[in-house]
Amino acid sequence: MTAELSDATVLIVDDEQSLADLYAYWVDEFAEARTAYDGDEALETLDDDVDVMLLDRRMPGRSGDAVVEAVTERGYDVRIVMVTAVDPGFEIVDMEIDDYLVKPVDQPQIMETVERMVVRNSYDDQLQRKFQLVEKKVTLEAAKTPHELDESEEYQKLVRQLDTIERELDSAVEEFDDTDFTVAFRDLPGGGAVDSTEG
Repeated sequence: MTAELSDATVLIVDDEQSLADLYAYWVDEFAEARTAYDGDEALETLDDDVDVMLLDRRMPGRSGDAVVEAVTERGYDVRIVMVTAVDPGFEIVDMEIDDYLVKPVDQPQIMETVERMVVRNSYDDQLQRKFQLVEKKVTLEAAKTPHELDESEEYQKLVRQLDTIERELDSAVEEFDDTDFTVAFRDLPGGGAVDSTEG
């Protein structure tokens, strides 16, 4: 466990209180955990000390999507991970999120995701944007058929954005750490040589 991870603050947002408390119990073993049980409380609890937000998508009142919009408008520098039972659609391409996990999730998955997000906090904006796009691409490729991907304008836009930023970042590839290098290339064309056990 890195010192950065032990110093991290994670805000867990879920209207199912028992689930939010369970995630907080897991997170407390390796980082500081905060909880909020609806979207409004999430925005009240969020401050500049929060490094990562684990956010349910479908909540009564202010939804997870609306929370993401509000966080973006307020300019918080926080990595946002959707943790939800809602299967991802192509609308996630335009959402300011860093990863998308479909419930159920377990403690190792939560810990690995939080650690990856904390590492990314040290990256510049362009490199963070690259990994946002990669996670969305991997998520959609796991959830959609090849035909659906081919027919989606949003997916094709994502691919073009990723191609552009990868060309701009070619000189920075040598600076990737092992974890993010694996994430970046695990399901991309030509990435089969990379051994990833994330599933």
